[in-house]
Amino acid sequence: MSEQTTGKPAAPDPATIRAAVTRQAVLGALLDQVKDAYNDARRDAHTLLEQQHKVTGTTKTDALLPDGTPVGSISRQGGERAAVVTDEDAFRAWVRDNYPSEHVVKVIPARVEVGVQPGFLAKVLAEATAAGTARYVDQTSGVVHDVPGVQLQPSRAASHRITYKRGTKADARTGRDLVAEAWRAGALAAHVLPALAPAPAPAAKDDAPAA
Repeated sequence: MSEQTTGKPAAPDPATIRAAVTRQAVLGALLDQVKDAYNDARRDAHTLLEQQHKVTGTTKTDALLPDGTPVGSISRQGGERAAVVTDEDAFRAWVRDNYPSEHVVKVIPARVEVGVQPGFLAKVLAEATAAGTARYVDQTSGVVHDVPGVQLQPSRAASHRITYKRGTKADARTGRDLVAEAWRAGALAAHVLPALAPAPAPAAKDDAPAA
């Protein structure tokens, strides 16, 4: 019975299916090794670059192939700090004494809760973060408050970003292109992915009889 008669699509060629499945399996296995190696390399590079930055202040380092060809650079992205409440009692007391309308007292059966209006809390912290210090400026009176119980603390750690070399009119190859060429030439595997490096060629045998 033909496909037109039954209305059912024809099954894909088994060889085509097998080739697609094999390709996925092979790439998946290679991807696992590449991801593990990349994570190790990123961790090592971050540690070393942070140590270098503390000693020399360097924020940019070139990435070079084993033969010295530049393929890009790694730049340090500085961390950020944000204002946070570190002493709730001191902060609430300041709000109570200076902005009583933003001070909240909730009487709940068997207990009493005190706090600060969330909108005011967010406003104070946002202004302190923007100013880089635990201060709040009253827009009505112009009074500058040193806010107790608030400190600026790291909110995001420093990181490093890779920028690959761009192609030029003289040489259209990008940093990624140069890495690919070096990989195809066999110049990288032993350095960055030794588990995937090709086995060394067997030593040539001397067929000449010994004297």
